[in-house]
Amino acid sequence: MNNISDFWGAIFDEAQIRTSKSYDRVVDDPNVMPGTKWFPGAKLNFAENLLRFRDDREALVAWREDKTVKRITYRELYDEVSRLVKALKKLGITQGDRVAGYLPNGIHAVVAMLATTSLGAIWSSGSPDFGVQGATDRFGQIEPKVLFCTDSYLYNGKTFGRLDHAAEIAKNIGSIKHIVVVPFVDERPDLGQLPEAVHYNDLIADEVAGDIEFVQTPADHPVYILYSSGTTGVPKCIVHGAIGVLLQHYKELALHTGVTRDSSIFYFTTCGWMMWNWLVSSLMLGARTVLFDGSPFYPGPEILWEMARKRKAHRLRHERQVPVRTGRFRPETP
Repeated sequence: MNNISDFWGAIFDEAQIRTSKSYDRVVDDPNVMPGTKWFPGAKLNFAENLLRFRDDREALVAWREDKTVKRITYRELYDEVSRLVKALKKLGITQGDRVAGYLPNGIHAVVAMLATTSLGAIWSSGSPDFGVQGATDRFGQIEPKVLFCTDSYLYNGKTFGRLDHAAEIAKNIGSIKHIVVVPFVDERPDLGQLPEAVHYNDLIADEVAGDIEFVQTPADHPVYILYSSGTTGVPKCIVHGAIGVLLQHYKELALHTGVTRDSSIFYFTTCGWMMWNWLVSSLMLGARTVLFDGSPFYPGPEILWEMARKRKAHRLRHERQVPVRTGRFRPETP
């Protein structure tokens, strides 16, 4: 408590936070809570810090419970985000706008989040196993302009269609002007229930990959809106700023968990839980980030262990770290 500025300043330097303008000081007054300002004067972009690598190492490996696997490299991820950034600009998305994702835990969810935050807009996601009311209770409070939704999702060997849910959610939330349907089970789902919607692949079809013009924002500019569980009423919005997410996640991933460029990291989560946001910050460290969507017990309780084995991974071990939660892996050392 006596060296707060020194500590967080050292984490900022260690994380090599990319900025277009440096900060004036680390913190105004740490005793003023809430209301203190962290890293005032700094200008940065959240997504730029997660997309600092552009090589041919695997960035994301997405598993489904039916054992379908998709992969994307850091170079491919950057290019895919750049195409979606251009498409979102054409939809009128600018700094401060909200974009919602009603999506499974897969590559498209990460791409949509990165494209949104590249523009200085704010991302909020929920799992497609939320019902219409659960999604409306959350997204209805933040007035999103764009809704990314899935055609379906898989769980415990069953397929659950979600286009009808998306139609109801859009009807309930008048701010939604555009619906983008992401293929998950069906590569070309029928959009008859959503006549105003567009297929994701059609949205970006004419966009050419290129350098991203990352919108520079104040360090504490919002990047995520998460929610309380809703057990005591309508879920409450929880806003997270760029620098807070970057530094806290770097500290936990690099220092607590020992993640490096040679790591393969996994945590069982959905897009409706804060651990999803934590997991995808592993991109900042250049790690291979493993995503999984489905039941952890289908077709049997061994599925996650099989996934870890095929990635030649085991739980993180580091002689300097505190005991880790189950579910975080890295490749075995020779």
